[in-house]
Amino acid sequence: MINGVPQLEDLGDVAGKRVLVRCDFNVPIRDGAITDDLRIRAALPTITWLQERGATVTACSHLGRPKGAPDPKFSMDPVRARLAELAPGVELLENLRFSPGETANDPAFVAELVAGQDLYVNDAFGASHRAHASIVGPPRTLPSAAGRLLEREVEVLLGCRNEPRRPFISILGGSKVSDKLGVINALLEVVDGLVIGGGMCFTFLAAQGHQVGASLLEEDQIETCRRLLDSGATIHLPSDVTALGPGGKIGDPTAGGEVRQFGTDLPDGWMGLDIGPGTAAEFSDVIAEARQVLWNGPMGVFEDPRFEAGTRTVADAVADCRGFTVVGGGDSAAAVAQFGLADRIDHISTGGGASLELIEQGDLPGLAALRSAVNAG
Repeated sequence: MINGVPQLEDLGDVAGKRVLVRCDFNVPIRDGAITDDLRIRAALPTITWLQERGATVTACSHLGRPKGAPDPKFSMDPVRARLAELAPGVELLENLRFSPGETANDPAFVAELVAGQDLYVNDAFGASHRAHASIVGPPRTLPSAAGRLLEREVEVLLGCRNEPRRPFISILGGSKVSDKLGVINALLEVVDGLVIGGGMCFTFLAAQGHQVGASLLEEDQIETCRRLLDSGATIHLPSDVTALGPGGKIGDPTAGGEVRQFGTDLPDGWMGLDIGPGTAAEFSDVIAEARQVLWNGPMGVFEDPRFEAGTRTVADAVADCRGFTVVGGGDSAAAVAQFGLADRIDHISTGGGASLELIEQGDLPGLAALRSAVNAG
């Protein structure tokens, strides 16, 4: 067991058994076609292990955010077709969130899911921070285990949290301080340095007395950021910023608006949308010295080519780092994929929110459910 959670081997002989496997097949789909099947392929080690030992596998997953009712836009049909190619013989249930019982953790819906099943495996790390029916329900009645993907995520992320290699540097980006305040506090207890970019950096800069123009700012978090900066912790903030002038539009270079580099003070009407080149170089130097790196959140609006340079430079630095590198899912994972660097990162998490919550709390509802399963410890 890892962290008290049963593994596949703890299920005993699975030959002839029917196994319900909760996967995270929440893949991007455009015009009815899957654009990235990484999450499907990530489940194959678990599915293959079970099939090779004679089990019959039924997979289940959510897809998108249907509102508790069937919606053709979120049908599992494209996923079912791809899964049939990669793992023939696996049945895939329809989108779990077509039932309001999934997000409500309704015992009646749990009973539907486990009917006729002998065993349960959770391999959906990206959904394990939610106490949904398919995550926390089956272990109450079925012998259960973590799949290979979930097992690896827990091993790597709790290793970062509990036994980091030093120096340990964490890079946080994204839009809001309030969204990541819990994980900031948790990380400051274990990291040797915290690097902050993205929209959240402007609330920290405002706490230092800088003018942030029209940039994203959480005024109710300024005092919190000031306390963090005064705590004595090593927090690296931008020394320059790439900003969009008045009249410009994010994601639309044709709309006009000048793009310019500034220091840490922006004129009225200017919106900071990326770290500047000087900051990117400074951050890269910090990353290069690390023996362990955890990155969650882009440095700017990298989807707009005018504001991708900071995220690209940091991504290159993480890929070049000789230490153990972890990218915490979500937009950061999308960035390293976009820049062709995914194969140079030691571990890319399949769950953005789940990875942050595991780092912050040290546990997840899905793990707690497995730890109290009928066959656990």
